[in-house]
Amino acid sequence: MAIPQSIPQSYKAFRRSTGNSPTTLESVIEEAPSLKPNDVLIRVHAVSLNYRDGLNGTEEESLLLRGNVDGVLREYAVFDQNVLFHLPKHLSWEEAACITCAGTTAWNAIGMPQAKRTALLQGTGGVSMFGLMICLNAGIRPIITSSWDRKLDLAKAVGGPDSIETINHRTHPKWEEEVHRPTNGRGADVVINNVGPTAIAQSLASLAQRGTVSLVGFLGGYHMDRFPDTVMPLLVKNSTMRGILVGTKIDHQNLCGFLTEKKVNLKPILDDVVFSFEDSQAAFNYLYSGKHIGKVVIKL
Repeated sequence: MAIPQSIPQSYKAFRRSTGNSPTTLESVIEEAPSLKPNDVLIRVHAVSLNYRDGLNGTEEESLLLRGNVDGVLREYAVFDQNVLFHLPKHLSWEEAACITCAGTTAWNAIGMPQAKRTALLQGTGGVSMFGLMICLNAGIRPIITSSWDRKLDLAKAVGGPDSIETINHRTHPKWEEEVHRPTNGRGADVVINNVGPTAIAQSLASLAQRGTVSLVGFLGGYHMDRFPDTVMPLLVKNSTMRGILVGTKIDHQNLCGFLTEKKVNLKPILDDVVFSFEDSQAAFNYLYSGKHIGKVVIKL
């Protein structure tokens, strides 16, 4: 990674507006952070947006993007030297921007390097599309869901003939039954639940014996009062339900090693539209629309 010769005194940033619309961003100029003895300054070439970036949250969540005020588009961030890592050399900056959060989450949720025969991926967002690429390169048969046939067609085109099963959960509201069809009644060995409590019951119903449900996100809302009774389904299937919050440094390093060894092409996880720093508002609007597939990326 390139290290700037001089530390910038200030930078451009996008923060959520304090007005009536929490989806509106405003451009501000802020002082650059001071470095501690064990800190390093890293130049970042691209960032990818996550679902939580669209949430109206705390001060920590409000800082979205940074760029240098001298007109050279870049982001500066302070990291402790003990968490630095090496990215696979065959990937572009746009692809690499998706590894740390979506990639490590998918890797941890699938449970690599343990062998799994079938994985159910809910939706075609960043975690699911990253999971799709992991499955295809690890010999795991993926089943992916969406309410958009166009997105399912794009996802299916990533693999070879008949290598990916797709389910439109709007056309098939009992999608858990559809999971059992391509698996000869077994169900999925691992389910990446991106929806949350509202999909737990169906996730467990779609699961194979000794399978695992990885609870990753809350795209269907938090709705903790709608969390179903999971004790008996877990007991009957001798299965496991895990909460996933990204992963560890070792998870990240193992994923990067896997991507390097397999020379995994991550272009399929990128949406067709890549935004510039100046177009950050448009990037977030696109994220809010839900029309994207995979990751929305801003190139700095």
